[in-house]
Amino acid sequence: MFSNESRGGGRGSLRLVAVVAAAAVCLAGWLGYRASGGSGDGHPRDTAAGGTTPPAADGSADGSANGGAAGSATGGTVPGDAANAAGQSGNATGPSAETLPLTGKVVVLDPGHNPTNHLHTTEINRPVGIGTNRKECDTTGTETDAGYPEAEYTLDVSRRVQAILLARGAKVTLTQNGDRPYGPCVDERAEIGNKAHADAALSIHADGAPATAYGFHVIAPKSLHAGGADTRAIAAPSLRLANALRTHFAAATGEPFANYLGGGKGLTVRDDLGGLNLSTVPKVFIECGNMRNAHDAKALTDPAWRQKAAMGIADGLTTFLESKGSPGGSASGSASPKSTASSRGPAGPANSASPASPVKGMR
Repeated sequence: MFSNESRGGGRGSLRLVAVVAAAAVCLAGWLGYRASGGSGDGHPRDTAAGGTTPPAADGSADGSANGGAAGSATGGTVPGDAANAAGQSGNATGPSAETLPLTGKVVVLDPGHNPTNHLHTTEINRPVGIGTNRKECDTTGTETDAGYPEAEYTLDVSRRVQAILLARGAKVTLTQNGDRPYGPCVDERAEIGNKAHADAALSIHADGAPATAYGFHVIAPKSLHAGGADTRAIAAPSLRLANALRTHFAAATGEPFANYLGGGKGLTVRDDLGGLNLSTVPKVFIECGNMRNAHDAKALTDPAWRQKAAMGIADGLTTFLESKGSPGGSASGSASPKSTASSRGPAGPANSASPASPVKGMR
């Protein structure tokens, strides 16, 4: 039996338990409402309205879970997110072929001579037609006083230019890539460019002039129609190509115009080179420097300088190819400021092309 006091205390305890239970139910309901997205206070952290940015998924601060839109801390696309950024295309790691500046363009690079020509003197001395007369199939080229061969230089620079142009979307063919015992002969070098229907062809050389001579020059074909040579259709575009190469090579390398031919203008025209006479596509030669001059030889044998030379050549070709189809050019193209001054003397004016006598055994 319980006393009256005991019965009254029990009823009070039951009322307290009921109140606490009711409060717990209310609290649970309110928490559920908050969890479902209701806030009631309009705090900007809880809504994407008002121009604010929602937090990144998975706690990421760079938004990579949303397609990598924010990129990486270094300013580039986060590896693995490029496909997301391109709509899961899977090919967004670089520009598409359609966006490359030289897509659809064909270039033929002709590395002058051949590193093993000297082992095949009988073959390279065989006469071949150059349109206006006959000359030797090929020559050994020149070299620096220390023995660095022109043929090694031309092949190295040609490969560097090829790599740059390929990255810009061009199709690039080399007339030889160290894969032939000698040559090819000068008539075949021209034919390779013709058969490729090249948009531009370039023969890369270095000169073998007297030691006091320095600088570079570009050689364009003279307009002629004689014998098997007919350069009338390519003379004007070749001159535009020559001007573009002259300007960009000077800017990239700082090499002055040659001081020993062409009136110091860095540009000559000739009709005695089979590689030009027999070409049916725009084509020029570039003599990148004089291997017999100590200052030029130091540059020509420096891999870093050769990369600059390759970039200047590639930029000149790119400029020509991007403007191909414009009216015929002249040799009045202005030179880069770098080409008009040098510790070895002034480069001279750059307002016309001049005929030049051959200095070494180019064919």
